[in-house]
Amino acid sequence: MQNTVTPTHCPYCALQCGMNLTPAPDGSAVEVSERTDFPVNRGALCGKGRTAPAVLSSSVRLTSPLVRDAGGALVPASWEEALGRVAEGLGRTRSESGADAVGVFGGGGLTNEKAYSLGKFARVVLGTSQIDYNGRFCMSSAAAAGNTAFGLDRGLPFPLEDIPRTGCVILVGSNPAETMPPSLRYFTELRENGGTLIVVDPRRTKTAEHADLHLAPRPGTDLALALGLLHLVVAEGRTDEAYVRERTAGWEETRAAAMAHWPEYVERITGVSVPQLREAVRLFCEPEAAMVLTARGPEQQSKGTDTVGAWINLCLATGRAGRPLSGYGCLTGQGNGQGGREHGQKADQLPGYRKLTDPAARAHVAEVWGVDPESLPGPGRSAYELLDALGTDIRALLLMGSNPVVSAPRAGHVEERIRSLDFLAVCDVVLSETAALADVVLPVTQWAEETGTTTSLEGRVLLRRRAITPPDGVRSDLEVLHGLAARLGGGRNPEKGFPTDPEEVFEELRRASAGGPADYSGITYRRLAEENGVFWPCPASDGPGAGVHPGTPRLFHDRFATEDGRARFVPVSHRPIAEEPDDEYPVLLTTGRVVAQYQSGAQTRRVDELNAAAPGPFVELHPRLAERLGAAEGDPVAVVSRRGRAVAPARITTAIRPDTVFMPFHWAGEGRANTLTNPALDPTSRMPEFKACAVRVEAVRSERPARAAVRAGGRVPSAAVPALRWGTADRPRG
Repeated sequence: MQNTVTPTHCPYCALQCGMNLTPAPDGSAVEVSERTDFPVNRGALCGKGRTAPAVLSSSVRLTSPLVRDAGGALVPASWEEALGRVAEGLGRTRSESGADAVGVFGGGGLTNEKAYSLGKFARVVLGTSQIDYNGRFCMSSAAAAGNTAFGLDRGLPFPLEDIPRTGCVILVGSNPAETMPPSLRYFTELRENGGTLIVVDPRRTKTAEHADLHLAPRPGTDLALALGLLHLVVAEGRTDEAYVRERTAGWEETRAAAMAHWPEYVERITGVSVPQLREAVRLFCEPEAAMVLTARGPEQQSKGTDTVGAWINLCLATGRAGRPLSGYGCLTGQGNGQGGREHGQKADQLPGYRKLTDPAARAHVAEVWGVDPESLPGPGRSAYELLDALGTDIRALLLMGSNPVVSAPRAGHVEERIRSLDFLAVCDVVLSETAALADVVLPVTQWAEETGTTTSLEGRVLLRRRAITPPDGVRSDLEVLHGLAARLGGGRNPEKGFPTDPEEVFEELRRASAGGPADYSGITYRRLAEENGVFWPCPASDGPGAGVHPGTPRLFHDRFATEDGRARFVPVSHRPIAEEPDDEYPVLLTTGRVVAQYQSGAQTRRVDELNAAAPGPFVELHPRLAERLGAAEGDPVAVVSRRGRAVAPARITTAIRPDTVFMPFHWAGEGRANTLTNPALDPTSRMPEFKACAVRVEAVRSERPARAAVRAGGRVPSAAVPALRWGTADRPRG
């Protein structure tokens, strides 16, 4: 094999950093090197990106299908047997209990081609409405608020390169220093250029240490904070009246709602002092341009849509949206969380970000798919609601690229629901905690072994290129869907509707998205290879001589995507989180990530270098709380909520509020943070309340539980271990 350098992109977060891959001469390994021509990261990579090839090793990943034998063990099988079992399990359930008794659960790391094909497979082959994906847990609240206010949802309506050139950024509930480290340079350059950075976070994170002003509100009070800032904007005469009059609608009701949140009232709710509130308004309003960027902090709440809406209202009232170097944006987390919902994994959407309830949208997509629009099912359950229905209404599940046993809220309950299924099939690259519960596990290709597109947090559609050949025994997700379609039927020659060539799938996606809000019809693989990505919307050229559409790096400068071109204010008011502290559970828990691990850790916990940096879970608590518990640094402590108990070593720091504890959510076992979290849902986005729930913290006198938690959640055993067998808590059958 020649040492060919392949330009591609990192498999992890939504920055989709550019990198170069060079295979070893014998093809046994691949090396990562800098790719300085990609403008987003300009060669920089975090530890996860640098070590991503480690998961390509056959010693840590799956290389053969696994099926559950009569004794309860997962044992190697042929692809023919494995696909036959999956088709039989899904088909039997559909025949006996109806199409909606079969569920499909996808992932925000799937390429656009896979997400598109999975949504099509669910609706055309299975005929089920019960499909959603873990991207629902990522930015659905921001999407709902953005669609309402602007008529369109794209993570960032401007490229990252605009950030250093604005005057002020308010960064709400985001810690890019750890979640997407190469992006931190944009905020550093902002300050070097004379701009200011305001960070809103209950913890003094590594990102907050870079801020000019750090506001540390009580978890779950971001909505009140935004309303308090808007109150001060009005009271101090900082509203951009001409902009509000010319480019927005609904201001009077929104202003009235904000004026009910006077500064002293907001200080009592949030813990942020009135002088800090006034300073934040001054820093945000004095420059000519400014931005608000939100992430999971304000979004993962049972009022996340209203919370994001309140921050958008602040932008609109000050004329900070749809103008150069100004605007509201959402920092998407997962690698293809944006594209994953644009093209059909989400319960209520069709490709092109079309609404499943829109007759015109149904007709357009049905024509591309060659089916009757009436045959397409309606919207199904959201992600948590789908998981909660497993084993009751939903009897069989096809799961692709997700690990809800670790990542879902109320994870112990979700694990029980998964165990109660009649049939579970999982497609993954590793034997995750969820895959270990499956009846059939299908080993699939990874980022460096396949070609496909992703859509970054900027709305930039990118081409990931295949650099190496996958191991024998591994197939792509597209090949899996092709094989299942051939076995399960769905129209004439169903397998022809599910090609295995990703470029062929993308060509169909282009046609399905044409004319929709997320229009990719003017994007081709050739353009992506030549142009370092293309920003959507990018419609196809109309007629000869029309030229090639350049893509749309910046949205809303001329008009918003609403019917009349005006942005919409939405009046909102503060309300408490779903579960406030009380005498039994007096402390608030908030959750998040650490720099060396990613999401559920299914892949990063298999990398020695990353495990050395972050070997296991921990509980971050303030010295005053630690003193009351009698806990020292490293002592095991138990965090208990109404849903369960987690144990991990104490990490004592003044960087967190005394009334709050923090746990990262990357680990399984006794230190699983999502055992504790509250599945209370936002009424609009159906986003669970990961970021705030009531807990109590207890000292654990023996060190053994903490050590066990680290072992259970840290290094993951090789996929090549002997067959896994059920223990005493066998999953019920039937």
